[in-house]
Amino acid sequence: MHPITAIEITASIIFVIVIFVIAVLLPDKIRKISLITAGSITVLLLVFFAVRPYWLDYQVSKRTEQLNQYLEVKYPGEEWEISRQAGRQYNPYHLEVRFSNEKDWIYIYSVIDAENIHQSVWGVPGAMAPSDGKHYELYPLEK
Repeated sequence: MHPITAIEITASIIFVIVIFVIAVLLPDKIRKISLITAGSITVLLLVFFAVRPYWLDYQVSKRTEQLNQYLEVKYPGEEWEISRQAGRQYNPYHLEVRFSNEKDWIYIYSVIDAENIHQSVWGVPGAMAPSDGKHYELYPLEK
């Protein structure tokens, strides 16, 4: 389990425990409603942590297809391999692209939606500059 996930789950557990303790300490008149509310929040958190990995996988597969279509238009006739970055990322929609005619280069594309795709990071071999790459794209700061 990734440390970020462990921190999120730990914080959620502490939050649920605090809510249940508060619910138990409330007066009898509203204790039942507060326990039902605390239980509902617990179920929602469990569903969130159970569904999130599948939702992210679905979104990444959709954005991988969008990136593939973008690259087919931008670089017709070339071959590439798209993959997710290893480990958990703060932004799972950053996808690695390796072109077959530039083996040592890694281009990381940020895929927001089909209309907003741009290179955000470059993995260059040796002491080369990103602009030396055949597939280097300068992202305009203002559109």
